[in-house]
Amino acid sequence: MTTAVTIVKPAPSHLAVEHFAAEFSFETDCWDVHDSLSKGADFVLLDVRGPALYAKGHIPGAISLPHGKMTASKMAAWPQNTIFVTYCAGPHCNGAAKGALRLAQLGRPVKIMAGGITGWLDEGFELAVL
Repeated sequence: MTTAVTIVKPAPSHLAVEHFAAEFSFETDCWDVHDSLSKGADFVLLDVRGPALYAKGHIPGAISLPHGKMTASKMAAWPQNTIFVTYCAGPHCNGAAKGALRLAQLGRPVKIMAGGITGWLDEGFELAVL
């Protein structure tokens, strides 16, 4: 019997390895960000939502920098090789991808934190409030 899942066959294993390994160069998850922040992060965490949402609740240690405000002059505050991790509201929001795209266009290394605020809270982690 063929179902909607199996009608298209899975990729050969060697292609699956390449695909899934590449995903980790583009994104991280809430657990790894939380763990890294607790140990002294080697990246800058950027909340790319607007200032009002940031004030209502953000990941501790995150810097508010809405994706629409990312410019070369603002990013000059960090060395060129600084790794950035962007996040937004959650899986229903594409702000993290917009911010990551903007940073990549500026030549900056960047990853997205999958899940955003929604994922952070689902993991049981706390938010900071201004």
